[in-house]
Amino acid sequence: MIKKLFLIVFVVMLVLSFTACTAGPNEMVKIPNPDGDTAGFLRGLWHGFIALFTFIISLFNDNLGVYEPHNSGGWYNFGFILGVMIFFGGGGRAGKGCRSRN
Repeated sequence: MIKKLFLIVFVVMLVLSFTACTAGPNEMVKIPNPDGDTAGFLRGLWHGFIALFTFIISLFNDNLGVYEPHNSGGWYNFGFILGVMIFFGGGGRAGKGCRSRN
């Protein structure tokens, strides 16, 4: 009985966590960009590289965001994710220490 209750509470908390983290609309699209241009793939790649440092600085500075609100959409997102994966290793380090037993 306790295991079943624990499982139900766990599933409810998991669902609530996922729904709380869903992406919302980009409200900044309606506000004109002062530079007049949008961030594309290369700027997304750069922002992915510096995401960790930008996040740390954004904890102390309210005027700095981790993600560029004036972006070109899919290509910026792809560059951002690719930059983060390259900077943090992309999961390739996980299999590096494994040895096959033949």
